[in-house]
Amino acid sequence: MRFSVLFHSFGYLTQAAGVTLALSLAGIALGFVLGTLVCVARLSGRRWLERLGGAYVSVFRGVPLLVLLLFLYYFLATLGLDVPALVAAIGGLRLSSGAYQAEILRGALNAVPRGQGEAATALGYAAFDRWRLILLPQALRISIPPMINEFILLIKASSLVSVVGIAELTRVSMNIAAMTYRPLEAYVAGGLFYLAINLSLAGLGGLAERRAGIGAR
Repeated sequence: MRFSVLFHSFGYLTQAAGVTLALSLAGIALGFVLGTLVCVARLSGRRWLERLGGAYVSVFRGVPLLVLLLFLYYFLATLGLDVPALVAAIGGLRLSSGAYQAEILRGALNAVPRGQGEAATALGYAAFDRWRLILLPQALRISIPPMINEFILLIKASSLVSVVGIAELTRVSMNIAAMTYRPLEAYVAGGLFYLAINLSLAGLGGLAERRAGIGAR
C-alpha cells in the first residue's frame, strides 16, 4: 500500500466528506419535516389522511434510493423538468428518509402512554398544543436511538448520489482510483472517512441518549 496516495488524497477526500455530510444533513432535516407531517397524517384518525400517509410510506420504503435518484434526475428531464443534480440528490434523500422517519416517529408516539394525551385534553390543551408540548417532545426522546441509526444509514446511502454526478466521498474516491491506478488506497481512504463520520455520529447519539436519560431507564 502506498501511503503517499493517501496523503495526497487527504484534502480532496476531506472536501468530499464535507459534501457527504451536508447532503445527509439536508436529507435528514428535510426528511424529518416530511416524516413528521406523514406521521401526524397516519395518526390523525381521518381515514383519507391515514391512507395517504400509508401510501407514501409504502412507496418510498419500497422503491430503492438509486431508482428514485435516477427517476428524479433523468426521467423528469424527459418531461421538460430540468432538475439540477444537487436538487435531485437532496430530494431523493429527503423522500426516502422521510418515509423511514415517519415510521420511527409513529412507533415512538405509540409508545407514549395514552393517558398523556388524555390528561392534556382534560386540562384544556388545544390539539396543536397537545402535539407540540406533550406528545412530540416525549416521542422525540424515545426516538433518539432509531433516529441516530437512520442518520448513519443515510450517510452510507448518500454514496448513491454519485450516479447523478455529485462529487461526494464515493465519487471522489472513484476519481482518485482512476487517476492514480491505486484503487485499494483510494477506497480504503474513503472507507476510513465514512467510518470516522459514523463513529462520531454513534458517539454523539450515545451522548444524546445519556442526556435524555434513556440509558438510565
